[in-house]
Amino acid sequence: MHDTASKGFLVEACVENLNQALIAEKKNANRIELCGRLDLGGITPPRDMIISVLDQLRIPLKVMIRPRGGNFIYSDSEIESMKSEILFCKDNGISEIVLGALTEKGELDMATISSLLSLADPMEVTFHKAIDDVNDFMGSLGQLTTLNSIKSVLTSGAGISALLGKLLIKKAIKKFSNSFNIIAAGSITKENINKIHAELGAKEYHGKKIVGDLTL
Repeated sequence: MHDTASKGFLVEACVENLNQALIAEKKNANRIELCGRLDLGGITPPRDMIISVLDQLRIPLKVMIRPRGGNFIYSDSEIESMKSEILFCKDNGISEIVLGALTEKGELDMATISSLLSLADPMEVTFHKAIDDVNDFMGSLGQLTTLNSIKSVLTSGAGISALLGKLLIKKAIKKFSNSFNIIAAGSITKENINKIHAELGAKEYHGKKIVGDLTL
């Protein structure tokens, strides 16, 4: 059993290449989120990288579906690109993906989200940190409960870090944990995760440095 699991929580390492994924696995990450261009906040990784990581990783893998950096308001062509990447993941044995979409009014783009979820089935889906950009955080989480395919929500509680957003994260865990997992994120590292867990009591945590330096 991984050390983190024995402490009562799961850690998900966010990586952008095969080498980082394998190092994170060795350092006892429980799960990997694979992205491209973490300097842009994470976008869909190249298809050959998805296959390489899937082939060599032994722990569970999620793949980011995001056509570009910036906001989460997508054009029709960007949505079509997301659909193509979802089908690629599904056809190649990926079991879980990460996505999100908003409207110009700062609300969930429920039509787009529902369309993507329908295409993704039976893969599991995490709704990503787009949730932190909505106008009504708790109300939007309530909307996501109507979508049965949403397994998890990744959030910093509308803050720039998990600690700064701790009040909303704790509120979300209390109200919505029967509907989906709340994965706490935002400046969580190997050094501070125990302190953050003592504050939040979440079941899952996410970060680029959550199991330490991945450049070794």
